[in-house]
Amino acid sequence: MNYAEALAFLDEHTSYERTGRVAEPSLRNITALTTVMGDPHLDYRVVHVTGTNGKGSTSQIITKLLMAHGLRVGTYASPHLQRINERILVDGAPIDDETFAENIAAVADAEVLAGVRPSFFEILTAAAFRCFSDTPVDVAVIEVGMLGRWDATNVVESDVAVITNIALDHTEYAGPTVLDIAREKVGIAKEASVVVIGDVTPELADFFTDAVSEGVRRGEHFECVDNHLALGGRMIEVRTAHGRYVDVFVPLHGRHQGDNASAAIAAVEAFFGHAIDRNILEEGLNSVVMPGRFEVVHHQPLVIIDGAHNPAGADVCAEVFFSDFDPVGSHRLVVGTLRSRDPLALLSALRADEFDQVICCTAPSPRGLPATDLAEVARAMGCDDVVVRESVGAAIDRALTDANADDAVLVTGSLYVVGEARGHLSRVLP
Repeated sequence: MNYAEALAFLDEHTSYERTGRVAEPSLRNITALTTVMGDPHLDYRVVHVTGTNGKGSTSQIITKLLMAHGLRVGTYASPHLQRINERILVDGAPIDDETFAENIAAVADAEVLAGVRPSFFEILTAAAFRCFSDTPVDVAVIEVGMLGRWDATNVVESDVAVITNIALDHTEYAGPTVLDIAREKVGIAKEASVVVIGDVTPELADFFTDAVSEGVRRGEHFECVDNHLALGGRMIEVRTAHGRYVDVFVPLHGRHQGDNASAAIAAVEAFFGHAIDRNILEEGLNSVVMPGRFEVVHHQPLVIIDGAHNPAGADVCAEVFFSDFDPVGSHRLVVGTLRSRDPLALLSALRADEFDQVICCTAPSPRGLPATDLAEVARAMGCDDVVVRESVGAAIDRALTDANADDAVLVTGSLYVVGEARGHLSRVLP
């Protein structure tokens, strides 16, 4: 099986990313696959990460901190922005096409032997497990695809389980309350796991106390006690059960990244059972990059792309845009989203009516909400200058044509939009 054949094989299988539906929320298929493959996910230590928002950044920071300790680290993340290889990384780098195809081929063989019909995500998850076993890695940082309890990644036996935060998302499968969401996410905790709880929702405090026997909780065991704007990111101070880290630079934008970094630091401390050496901490954090997460891709005009795709993430995105950056010129929003999202809630959280121009596009996914439908919502909420462009590229071109050097363009609403935008901007910007 070559790379093209591997992609074709994946496309033959059902995908939540295409349909927005999960046929069978259970671990039956992934368990059958991994059993036939010799349980590769048990060959290394694991840090398992879930949460409504912040999973990607927290996983990336954990990865870099573990690498700075001299460990070989596998990272499994989703979705990808531009190439599917981005989902399976070894020491922070996507695996090459040949390795990707080899591992997908192994899962294809296992599918026949196991007698199951796995989903797109289950195949990728099994392929990642095998890749990390064959490499081999010392530890894998595994990011949950959806919720937690029945996510395909949840066959791992984690040393550390991280819950970044809880907000309403995927309520078609777990809801309607945040308590329902929390029950699903805490399902990644195993008997031997140290659970790092980054969520501080008051109504969930008693639930986490009852549900987690060995927990490291924000506010009680760790906390970001200082968090202020710095050139190119944030300067933070973190208190943990093992020490205090003062004047720590995080090269990511937004106050929330201080919270993500503190959870990551607490997770790595839990993994080793002691404080992190200052030099190792700085080495790890200085190497952190997060494509598509409030990523500045151009100046004059300022162009920012951010994968915010739910109201909680959109609220954070808008706060960073208007408060941390506070562009002096006109504000232009390029936005697209999926049918499964509440467009009014998303646009309201993005503060779309505070932008001088809103350019609506259709997210490049079979589940993309038509640009015309999104534009109707934008106009109804009071946005003055609303433009419709069918594709992400055409929407960006319109924004860049209208913008002058002092203006700012924010591209957001979906990781599918951001992935498409990243490729298009690399071609059209100098």
